[in-house]
Amino acid sequence: MTNLYRLDAPAAAIAATFGAEAGHDPWTGDYVAPGRPAPVVVSDGRGGSRRYLRPRLWGVPPPPQGTRPVTHVRNLTSPFWIGTLRHAELRCLIPATAFACWSGSEGARHQHWFSVPERPIFAFAGILRQGEDWPCFAMLTTDANRLVAHHQPKGMPVILHAKDHATWLAGEWRTAVALAVPFPGQLMAVGDRPPV
Repeated sequence: MTNLYRLDAPAAAIAATFGAEAGHDPWTGDYVAPGRPAPVVVSDGRGGSRRYLRPRLWGVPPPPQGTRPVTHVRNLTSPFWIGTLRHAELRCLIPATAFACWSGSEGARHQHWFSVPERPIFAFAGILRQGEDWPCFAMLTTDANRLVAHHQPKGMPVILHAKDHATWLAGEWRTAVALAVPFPGQLMAVGDRPPV
């Protein structure tokens, strides 16, 4: 599973890609790892007609028995996550330009960067929660497609097709959750470095 992604675009370009208002977001492009802030796209909660770029921390508070922030949500049938997914205002788009996975045995691990060449800025499906000090996000994950599984079989983030952004942000929750499927590997690329 990925614990590192890049968002190499300024806030204005990200907002334009997703039809969102950037506001005063200072994002200029960088990597994102758990515990770091990054911009996400949220809707206005009224059918998703207006979208906003908002900074959030990667990693939501854990379920009651957990001790560490949750960065990935996989079990979409868990009552804990269904309670969040039912509310469109708690879903977000997580913009990215590439994400990393590791392969190989200890001492010989190799990093791979995955991107979507036809969409220089794409979006993961995400959820929002309020942390102790900051609002936070986590990304949904699913089974790895063939390309990702060749390097990392444990799974991959849910990458949304552009036509599905509105459904994820504002659709009925069961319809939105049905979008949590592997992104087609033939639409992706992999390399040793993030695309420039």
